[in-house]
Amino acid sequence: MASAPVESVRHPEKAGKPDNPIQRKPAWIRVKAPTSRAYGETRELMRTLDLRTVCEEAACPNIGECWAQKHATFMILGSVCTRACAFCNVATGRPDLLDPHEPERIAEAVGRLGLEHVVVTSVDRDDLDDGGAGYFARTIAAIRAAAPATTIEVLTPDFLRKDGAVEVVAAARPDVFNHNLETVPRLYGEVRPGARYFNSLRLLDQVKRIEPGIFTKSGLMVGLGEAKEEVLQVMDDLRAADVDFLTIGQYLQPTPKHHRVDRFVPPDEFASLQTHAYAKGFLMVSASPLTRSSYHAGDDFVRLREARAARLSGAA
Repeated sequence: MASAPVESVRHPEKAGKPDNPIQRKPAWIRVKAPTSRAYGETRELMRTLDLRTVCEEAACPNIGECWAQKHATFMILGSVCTRACAFCNVATGRPDLLDPHEPERIAEAVGRLGLEHVVVTSVDRDDLDDGGAGYFARTIAAIRAAAPATTIEVLTPDFLRKDGAVEVVAAARPDVFNHNLETVPRLYGEVRPGARYFNSLRLLDQVKRIEPGIFTKSGLMVGLGEAKEEVLQVMDDLRAADVDFLTIGQYLQPTPKHHRVDRFVPPDEFASLQTHAYAKGFLMVSASPLTRSSYHAGDDFVRLREARAARLSGAA
């Protein structure tokens, strides 16, 4: 069943804000427009099954590459978010009605695409009592039933003030539980105003305490005005929560109404951040201008398991 029509515009809360001119991107982060046959087939399947992907909704620069390889990040709980983060291109407004058959259609798409690894994310749903945690659990169960060999990664909201929500998702035992901190604490007020930095850290720590076998993951954007020392402190905070995997990518401004790009971080600085992160004990680090939370997620999951096995073997 398709979602009901929604009375919303993409970013009404930004309508009165002054424009931040979009800067020309440097050569190292320009990508080609998607044209491959596999891209078209993946796009058609999403339309046929009435499914949404964060690849499209958030205007991901890697959509051409990922869809050409039939990799997609499914977005559940509708296409309208109850938050208004300054970096995000997902629509804000009155949320969609929940689609009771969405988990099964996602499971069907996973089977038809033959995915070995799937990523499931969502908009923020502060209007729901559980923040959408139950739908995450249902989607995990549906995929397990339809494609038992497929490994599952979830990228969840922060479930702020939703008691018991984290436990519901963790109990469904995804292989990877991802929740992005997005930026350094000093910038939360202007970049992620509806969220709380330490609440997000506690969520990641809580997942590990509930199900120690689940890999935990988090991501940061750079180029928003943060200092290197602040990024290194976030790394320390994540390691204190026993987070396994860190992604770091360049923030790209979606429209003139979004947060401006403070600077484009060159590739050598990403390489330095990756070195620092590995030195702090992360099992896996992906840091590059085009890195996104689910970019190469399947290949990275294989490497993540190998890294854990190697560390456990070395500790034995």
